[in-house]
Amino acid sequence: MLPGQAGDRGVTARDNRLFIDAVLWMLRTGAPWRDLPPEFGNWHSTYMRFARWHKTGVWKRVLAAVSGDADLEEVFLDSTAIRAHLHAAGAQKNTVRRHWAALAAAGARRST
Repeated sequence: MLPGQAGDRGVTARDNRLFIDAVLWMLRTGAPWRDLPPEFGNWHSTYMRFARWHKTGVWKRVLAAVSGDADLEEVFLDSTAIRAHLHAAGAQKNTVRRHWAALAAAGARRST
């Protein structure tokens, strides 16, 4: 079902399991592709392979095949258990400074 086998056109894939593990790591962490750990291989090669598989519909075929498995009928993703990667946090929010400014303004209104 996966491309890159010995009988397929083009280059034979090195290791589909390692590649799928890399993609699952990316999904689990939400990290940018550049932060892919080196044990999964070159991040750019992994991304290009992911994009190629998306373009050719490999991921749709894999998900269709896996969705028929009775063991996977009760797999749930709970957003409370998925943590955002540090890069997803954005800029630092100065909420403490705003909180103290609001308290000071409230105190000034009370004293007048």
